[in-house]
Amino acid sequence: MKLQSLVLSSIALAALAGCNKPAEPATPVAAPTEVAAVKTPPPQYPIELACQGIGGTSTFKVVIAANGKPGEVALVSGSGNAQLDAQAKTAVEGWEFKAATRAGQTVSTTIQVPVSFNPPQPKPDECFAVEERLRRGG
Repeated sequence: MKLQSLVLSSIALAALAGCNKPAEPATPVAAPTEVAAVKTPPPQYPIELACQGIGGTSTFKVVIAANGKPGEVALVSGSGNAQLDAQAKTAVEGWEFKAATRAGQTVSTTIQVPVSFNPPQPKPDECFAVEERLRRGG
């Protein structure tokens, strides 16, 4: 009986010894980051539209791929001018971003991007030639 008791005591002590070990430090997980614009040049603003005071804002749903490039660019709301919307979409498709990360890995993210066209004030000098050409029908 004493031997059995001694064996059980040894087993219990061995089990408890494992409980007193300091916990292994957890591997730190990198904090998530959000997508960030890197290179976002403005779109071409057709001078004829700018001189006529035609402007507006085009808003796009943009899927930023894990490589930081826009993968899908879809018009959510238009500026009211198809030519401005097309210029804005072309510009956004060429933009560059720093991709978002989760657990240290880059991930695809969907964002909304507004692109505004604001007619210049005062009008540039070249608008006088554009307006004259438009008056003459050409």
